[in-house]
Amino acid sequence: MALLLLTLVLALALAQEFHPEEIVEQDFNMARVEGPWTLISLASNNMTRIGVNGDLRLFIRSIEFLKNGSLTFNFHFMLQGQCERVTVTCERTQKNGEFSTVYEGENKVLVLETDYWMYIIFYLQNIRNGTETHVLALYGRTPVLDSPFLDRFEKAYSKYGMGPRNTIDMTQKDPCS
Repeated sequence: MALLLLTLVLALALAQEFHPEEIVEQDFNMARVEGPWTLISLASNNMTRIGVNGDLRLFIRSIEFLKNGSLTFNFHFMLQGQCERVTVTCERTQKNGEFSTVYEGENKVLVLETDYWMYIIFYLQNIRNGTETHVLALYGRTPVLDSPFLDRFEKAYSKYGMGPRNTIDMTQKDPCS
C-alpha cells in the first residue's frame, strides 16, 4: 500500500506541468479545491507567527467543501512537542473565494489563485489583540512543486510587500509527516 502511494506521488510529481491559461484568480469553483494538500511555502510580515513554534504555521492535510459553501480545513501543528490535529471551519462570506473564522484572533482567508490540479495560494489576514498579521501560504497536491509554481508564489508575496526574508520553504519541515 505504501509503495502504491509512493508511486502515485512520484507519478504526479513527474507529471507537473504549468499551464498559465488554467490559473484562476476570481470566480472560484470552491468544490474543486477539496481534497488533500501539502504545505510548500509560507510568507508573513510577522515571522514569529510562522516560525518553528508559530501559531500560524499550519500544515493543512485536506480541505473539505461544505454544502453551505464554507470550507473545513483539516490541519496539524506542533504544540509542546506533540502533533496536534485540528479542524477549523471557515465560513463563506459574500465575496467569492473569501472566508472568515476565529482562530488565534479574527481571520479573513482569501484564495488568491489556483489551478485546482497542482497548487493553491491562500492569503490570511489575522487580527489578534489589535495587531494585524498577513500570511501567504502555497499548498500543492504533491510534496514538491516546480519553479513556475514557486514563481507565482513569489509574485503573490511581493504584491503584499514581502520579500525572500519573509518566506520559509516548508517542503522538509513537517514534523508530523
